[in-house]
Amino acid sequence: MRIETSVTSVSWIPSEAISGPMRLPIDLGLGHYDDPLPDHIDDLEGLRDADKFRFANDLRAWIEVEEGRVVDAGYSGGGHIGSTKVALGVGSITIPAVAFPDLQHDPTITATTATFAQTTGGRTGAPIPRRINRPPFVKVTAPTVWTTLNLTIHADGSHTHSLAGASIMPRHFIYDDAMNLVAKSGMIDFKAWTQESFGDNTPWGSADSPAIVTAVESQLERRLSTQIMREGTKPHFRKVAAGETLVIQGDPGNELFLLLDGVLGVEVDSEPIAEVGPGSILGERALIEGSNRTSTLRAMTPVRVAVASAAEIQPEALRELATGHRREEA
Repeated sequence: MRIETSVTSVSWIPSEAISGPMRLPIDLGLGHYDDPLPDHIDDLEGLRDADKFRFANDLRAWIEVEEGRVVDAGYSGGGHIGSTKVALGVGSITIPAVAFPDLQHDPTITATTATFAQTTGGRTGAPIPRRINRPPFVKVTAPTVWTTLNLTIHADGSHTHSLAGASIMPRHFIYDDAMNLVAKSGMIDFKAWTQESFGDNTPWGSADSPAIVTAVESQLERRLSTQIMREGTKPHFRKVAAGETLVIQGDPGNELFLLLDGVLGVEVDSEPIAEVGPGSILGERALIEGSNRTSTLRAMTPVRVAVASAAEIQPEALRELATGHRREEA
């Protein structure tokens, strides 16, 4: 009996991912950010052809089972990489990306399982001139992007997966075998990516980078995130160093926070109760209940948030958000 399943990472550039002078080409229309990816993907190649993501790692694998034992295993998927559209006056040109060879490690097979590891990625065809932190100290070709996925298939048909490694740019979304969004990478560091992610410092050299993975926010949070970033008054931004607090339980609060990057720990009475990642909206209870902060939010990694006011969100949406959260009571 053959059992086949998959896990897929799809990587895209959020509007908040690039800061400083490197934003200029995109702000001038020479490139573009990406719209948030959907909760479910029906046509991965169609999304790629429509320039909706930068690259995808589609790890598909199979096992053959006889009398409850795994007797053979192999890969049946691979990488997908998009192109870069560059605006030129009244028109645009499309520059094909450079795909690197897929790295598919030999499956690790036991009597009842087979474990697969696949790395895919590459770089944009468009140049990104920049300073780097070692000789020759200047690079013109773009840095490398990649993800490394692990997938274990069991003889009983069950399976598990993980994001084992990834470049620190762009954002990586993880989809299960039904192509439903189940997790995402928690950190983007554009500066570190431009300075370090090339040559030997990639899986095609001698190094991978561990990935911080966070849970997926609710559909309501995804809708409100778009409203805060693209439809309402332009928010201002705040950075919090790892270990520092964004808000403290008991303090008054009149701001709403959209977590753009990093991981925040939620603490109640000094006890950690949850960790949240990019896309999460926080601080709504103090606004709608007219009370003080009900929890402390502490940065587990460097964090960046967009700060909005209650006036930018409809009261019923805030109440629905608060009802779905209530981590303090759970």
